[in-house]
Amino acid sequence: MSEVDAVVVGSGPNGLAAAVTLARAGLSVRVFEREATIGGGARTAELTLPGFHHDVCSAVHPMALASGFFRSFRLQDRIELRLPEISYGHPLDGGRAGLAYLDIERTVESLGRDGEAWRSLMAPLSEHADEVARFTGSPILRIPRHPVTVARFGLRALEQGLPTWNLRFRERVAPAMLSGVAAHSIRRMPSLATAGVALALGSYAHDRGWPIPVGGSQAIMDTMAADIRAHGGEIVTNAPVGDLEEVHGAKAVLLDTSPRALLRIAGDRLPDGYVRRVEQFRYGNAVAKVDFALSGPVPWTNTELRKAGTLHVGGNREEIAAAEAEVAAGRHSERPYVLVAQPSILDAGRAPDGGHVLWAYTHVPRGSSIDQTEAITRQIERFAPGFRDLVLASSSKTALEMEDENPNYVLGDIAGGEASLRQLIARPVLALDPWRTPARGVYLASSSTPPGPGVHGLAGWYAARSALRHEFGITTMPSLAP
Repeated sequence: MSEVDAVVVGSGPNGLAAAVTLARAGLSVRVFEREATIGGGARTAELTLPGFHHDVCSAVHPMALASGFFRSFRLQDRIELRLPEISYGHPLDGGRAGLAYLDIERTVESLGRDGEAWRSLMAPLSEHADEVARFTGSPILRIPRHPVTVARFGLRALEQGLPTWNLRFRERVAPAMLSGVAAHSIRRMPSLATAGVALALGSYAHDRGWPIPVGGSQAIMDTMAADIRAHGGEIVTNAPVGDLEEVHGAKAVLLDTSPRALLRIAGDRLPDGYVRRVEQFRYGNAVAKVDFALSGPVPWTNTELRKAGTLHVGGNREEIAAAEAEVAAGRHSERPYVLVAQPSILDAGRAPDGGHVLWAYTHVPRGSSIDQTEAITRQIERFAPGFRDLVLASSSKTALEMEDENPNYVLGDIAGGEASLRQLIARPVLALDPWRTPARGVYLASSSTPPGPGVHGLAGWYAARSALRHEFGITTMPSLAP
């Protein structure tokens, strides 16, 4: 195989972001993907019945319009991203619901006595959502560009990260909404880490929105792949890489893999001290996923929820916190938190005429082998009676099956490592340039590096920029625009 300047192992969002950046800089680039289809967790496939197109892992993309990489790449000009009127909904018993409208004033109005409390908490962040994205999407060891926004964010994270998190509110809907977003972190709450997730994602919900890509997450990956090929890059599928010797000759090798795979592929070139530090990196708890093919839209009791792209299903704040505490203790919750996406309300092409796809996952202890179809179905039915009757077929994956499908999801951890405050700083090790390893020319370019989990491409972008500087002497970063 002919030599190239740079090799990228893995074609998930971060791997492709790295390859886009390197190819745009004029380097010859080759991407190796172990599967037959590119995209990693951001793939779309017929998982249940013919004509029903499901997202394999990621479905809704809060960072698609907020990520610095995607803004530079101008993703919104390359594919169609549709914004739901309600970024996320939160069903509660008795037909009540929390509704995070794209328009924050509609949300404030819907929250009654807690409306002003919601505005004072979220408006100062959503009005500066791009600054929030820059701060939360940058390594924490960097000096912030917008210290006022950072201070506002920090004070609010402290408030929502402590057991006094309910002091601002008088009713139960607004706290439930915040807990539903915080639970994306798959951690016990309240904590500073879970509060940070809630505030960051929540600020995007009222500014840029939580878009759904027409055609599924695969559309994002395909347009990145097209850009790589348009600039001379090559993508090789069905090509697992188990050792650096298999890609010898490249001046830079960027691994969109877990730290565990980094040690397997490049361990003999890494110093013992670094290996020991990487071995201490902790993987978090996991998800179990179910995709449903439906004969019609989900009959949510609160009909406004039928307009929401994303739903956080699990009841009030106390119930969600209890469910996440059960998982943190290594147990399966009987009334779990369920993250739901209904992309076909905006993208009818995902299913045959009249049909719908529903995407759902719940949190489980790492390494779980227990199917969660019934637990997820029961929670949805709780807030949408008659849901069971609409199910034409379903496809389920346990946490261990998630890892079988994508080895980056170690024991079913889709976040690439526990998203604790410590591990958002030391990811996978404490360093000013955490993407660059001590092995010459070897970089880690996955969500196991800053800024962590999510479909944002930032980890790959930062790794590629580091490689351009250190291996090729390129200090002026290339334009990524179409």
